[in-house]
Amino acid sequence: MGSKLSVDKSVRVVIVGGGFAGIAAANQLKSEEIPFILVDIKDAFHHNVAALRASVESGFARKTFISYEDSYQDSFKQGRVVGINLQNQTVVLENNEEINFSHLIIATGSDGPFPGKFNKTATKKMAIQIYEDLVKEVQKAKHVVVVGGGSAGVEMAAEVKTDYPETEVTLIHSKVALADTELQPCVRQTVKDILLKKGVKLVLGQRVSNLDDLTLNTVQENMELHLDKDTEVITADLILCCTGIQVNSSCYIDAFGDKVASNGALKVNDHLQVEGYSNIYAVGDCADLSEPKMAYHAGVHAKIAVTNIIHSLLEKPLKTYKTGPVSMLLSLGRNDGVGQFNGYYMGRFCVTLLKSRDVFVSKSWKEMGQKMP
Repeated sequence: MGSKLSVDKSVRVVIVGGGFAGIAAANQLKSEEIPFILVDIKDAFHHNVAALRASVESGFARKTFISYEDSYQDSFKQGRVVGINLQNQTVVLENNEEINFSHLIIATGSDGPFPGKFNKTATKKMAIQIYEDLVKEVQKAKHVVVVGGGSAGVEMAAEVKTDYPETEVTLIHSKVALADTELQPCVRQTVKDILLKKGVKLVLGQRVSNLDDLTLNTVQENMELHLDKDTEVITADLILCCTGIQVNSSCYIDAFGDKVASNGALKVNDHLQVEGYSNIYAVGDCADLSEPKMAYHAGVHAKIAVTNIIHSLLEKPLKTYKTGPVSMLLSLGRNDGVGQFNGYYMGRFCVTLLKSRDVFVSKSWKEMGQKMP
């Protein structure tokens, strides 16, 4: 941006949520020396793109949690935002503390089942240990069933089979084609080919009808999974669930009313401002945009939002955000992968080189200005 922007004392940006969108916004605001407060329930950023690797490889989880305080010092506050007071321009924490804002970036992200998501109030040390405990369960298991064959499910099945080739792995998916619907058929077919080559058994076009009655993430002998279209019963001793992602809307749903879409995301204009609010932005998974929910998109949203905050202070025209062709890389174990970039097929060698080897963990440490352990 060139020379630093001089702002008066009334300017304070509050970022709600410290996921990929939240830290991208915080990093940019920090570099521009614009006052901000990042609020998150955890004390460390979770690089959940690598959560599935951390579930199978002992020692990897410590690379996936990065301290907020070490990066942002007094500009970070740990707490749960339970409401937004639009009249007073404050966010309200669970302990009734209120934080004033001149501009607000809502980056609450989405939630889903562990291990793909980790949205618990926990210290960095506790979070790492929870993943290490799961690694031990995976190591003990003889038959692992992964429920869900979207991007998280196919990556989870591949991670287990790559590190423990002798373990029986079954993936159950409600659709016939694997991975995300936005991906090209050739990409989805390559995903299937890779999993089959690794020895993953695929049960497609069926749902588990008794999932709510089963124990997840803990080895338990002879657990029976019933399918909705088949009388066959699948028996497993470890079940990992990779379905049911939902937008985290609880902190803002009461404040914004009809600005909340049916899926819980916030309706935004072309500048990523919440409809009707020039100083409030929604970015990442909680922005109602017709594109895959991905860390990459979250980071791009955040940069547009921060740029527009700066432009609004300088009375310059705002930048627009337009969804483009889908880019998505799938890591299928550290030694394989496939994807597409800007709508074009990206082969296994390139994806393995770009993503699968370290699942982008070093990138997050660098962006947060810290050294990876």
